[in-house]
Amino acid sequence: MHRRFFLQAASAGLLASMGGTRLAFATTPGDKRFVFIFLRGGLDGLHALAPVGDPRYAQLRPNLALEASQTVSLDGYFGLHPALSGLAPLFEANEMAFIPAASTRYRNRSHFDGQNMLENGSGRPFGARDGWLNRAILGLNEGDRRLGLALGPSVPLVLRGSADIQTYAHSPLPEVDDDFLARLGNLYRNDPVFAQAFRAAQGAADPAMAGMIDGPLANQDFAVSARVAAEYLVRDDGPRIAVMEMQGWDTHIGQLGRLNRLLSGLSQGITDLRAGLGDAWQNTVVVVASEFGRTAAENGNYGTDHGTGGLAMVAGGAVSGGQIAGDWPGLSARSLFEGRDVAALNDCESIFKAVLIGHLGLDEGYVERVVFPDSQTSGPMHGLIRT
Repeated sequence: MHRRFFLQAASAGLLASMGGTRLAFATTPGDKRFVFIFLRGGLDGLHALAPVGDPRYAQLRPNLALEASQTVSLDGYFGLHPALSGLAPLFEANEMAFIPAASTRYRNRSHFDGQNMLENGSGRPFGARDGWLNRAILGLNEGDRRLGLALGPSVPLVLRGSADIQTYAHSPLPEVDDDFLARLGNLYRNDPVFAQAFRAAQGAADPAMAGMIDGPLANQDFAVSARVAAEYLVRDDGPRIAVMEMQGWDTHIGQLGRLNRLLSGLSQGITDLRAGLGDAWQNTVVVVASEFGRTAAENGNYGTDHGTGGLAMVAGGAVSGGQIAGDWPGLSARSLFEGRDVAALNDCESIFKAVLIGHLGLDEGYVERVVFPDSQTSGPMHGLIRT
C-alpha cells in the first residue's frame, strides 16, 4: 500500500515537472470539454440523492435511510448525501443537475452485461466491439486528431475503437477495489488471527464490523486522475474529452461507511477538476453515471443489491444546473420496477446525446446512426445544456 501511494505521488510530481513541455495533442474545433466519470459497480442513487420527502424511503430502509436533517436539501423532497456537500455550491450556482431514476435500457442486473451495454452504445450487451464515445470522436475529428484521453491502467471500452486517443496511467500496480476487500474480510471474519490483522491493516474502528470495511482505501487513483485530467484538458493543444473511472460501488455489504468514503472522493474529484480547469470550466460538461442503480429496499447485510433505476449527475459551466432533471416515479409499491427497484424513466443515452449534440456540436443524424444506433426512442434530454 505504501509503495503504491509513493508511486502515485511520484507520478503526480513528474506531471508537475512537465509543465513546460508541449505534448503532441491535437486541438478540436472550439474549446468545449467533456468528461465522463464511470462509477463501476452500481451506485445506490437513493443514498447519494435521498428522497427524504417520501415516507416510503424510511420504510424501505430502516437502517440505511438518511434523515432529512442529515442531508443538504435541494428542493425540499431530495436531499444530497452529506459526503457530497462539496457539490452543493455547484448546484446553487446552476452548474450542476441531478437526474434520479437514470439507467440505460438494460434491465437484467448483471455488472458485466450492464457495463458493456453502457459503454458500447449499441442498445444491447456485447452488441459492438467499440465504444460509443470513440465513435463520437470519429465524428468530431478532422484528419488525424487525438481528442480523447483515458485515465487509468487500461483503456475502457467506451473509448476503444478506430479513433486514436491519449492514455495516462499513473501507477503500474493493479487496483484492488473495496468490493474485493469487503468480500475478503467477510470470508475470514470468523478467523480471529486474520480478522484482527485485517482490521488493523484497514483501520476499522468497530470490531463488530470486521469484514464490512470502512478503512482508508479510498480511490487515491481517482483523486490523482482528476488533477491530471484538468492539467491535460486545459492545455491549448490538449485533448478535449476524458474518461475516468471509480471502482467499488457494488455495496452489498456495510454500505454506510463505504459510501461515505466513496462519495467524498467523488465530490473532491469533481471540485478538483473544476479548480484545475479554471476558465475552461465554463465550456465543460461532466457526466457521472453507473451501469444501474440498486434495490429500493435494504438487504440483511446493511447494504443493497443490484437494481435498475440509479442516479446520473451532470456538472460544468455549460450545464443548465440547479435542477433535479428528468422524471421521478416515486417509491410506492406499484411504482417500483418488478416490485423491487426504482423504475428507470431517464435513459443515459438521452443524457449523452444532449452532451454530444447540444454541447460538442456533433451532427444529430450521425449520433442517431453511428454513435447510438437503434436508440431513436431516446431523444436528447432537453434543458440540460446551456444554450
